[in-house]
Amino acid sequence: MTKLVLATRKSPLALAQTEMAAAHLRNQLGVETELLRIVTTGDKQADWSLEQRGGKGLFTGELEAALQRGEADVAVHSCKDLPGDSPAGLAIGGYLPRADPRDVLVLRSGVDLPALLATGSPRRRLQMRRIFPGVAFTEIRGNVDTRLRKIGEQRVADGTVLAAAGLKRLGIDTWPGVEFAPLDLDQMVPAVGQGAIAVQCRVDDAAKFSAIFDAPTMRAVTMERAFQAALGGGCHTAFGAHVAGEMLHLFHETVGVVSVSLRPEDFADSAAAAGRILHDLKLIP
Repeated sequence: MTKLVLATRKSPLALAQTEMAAAHLRNQLGVETELLRIVTTGDKQADWSLEQRGGKGLFTGELEAALQRGEADVAVHSCKDLPGDSPAGLAIGGYLPRADPRDVLVLRSGVDLPALLATGSPRRRLQMRRIFPGVAFTEIRGNVDTRLRKIGEQRVADGTVLAAAGLKRLGIDTWPGVEFAPLDLDQMVPAVGQGAIAVQCRVDDAAKFSAIFDAPTMRAVTMERAFQAALGGGCHTAFGAHVAGEMLHLFHETVGVVSVSLRPEDFADSAAAAGRILHDLKLIP
């Protein structure tokens, strides 16, 4: 293995994250790296409502197909874009150390109580309504800078919600005409895997990568993804889960925000733990 081809989306954030993964692979394995830039269905259909269409796999399917065809050695994803189940023959090789998992409320400067927030995420909408009960919503699509311009310059809404990790990886800590306010976990439970960069590979190659990635992130995200798989969650579902140490923070549209202490043995069989907890919460039979 002298060179690895990394499949990635073409967005500025995706490329920044893939360069981070490439640097890690070069450092750990002593290989050369090459980027295979792919436009996904989700990128092509910028006017689609992810909630109505179902966002499952829209930003990952073409990257995974390149892996399956042997055109790439790994695919680099924002973990929160990944469906709960992996396609046949593919596995998660590992994760880079997770960045800040929180969501950030982005408000136009001078707005304290937003009347209209722009987000297409049911998870974000329902949790924002707990903070601002009278707020209305509109959808918003586009890269991070596009969304910031739509709020700060074009004034399509009073604010939006973005991932803290994405802002940091793009080097954005300020933006003209908007203010950033990170949301604590008890205010907004993040999406599954939020803040984590996933490196996906073929099953036969997984052992080559497992030792070089971040074990605590793998432990936490594997548990979060077990809940996602058990619920069949995607972009159309108002659901979030985040594991911090031994604590699970969970949001579901039928139970709101709950926190559950996890047992050490739960991490040995995350699927069983997810099933037990979701059953106790009456979210699955």
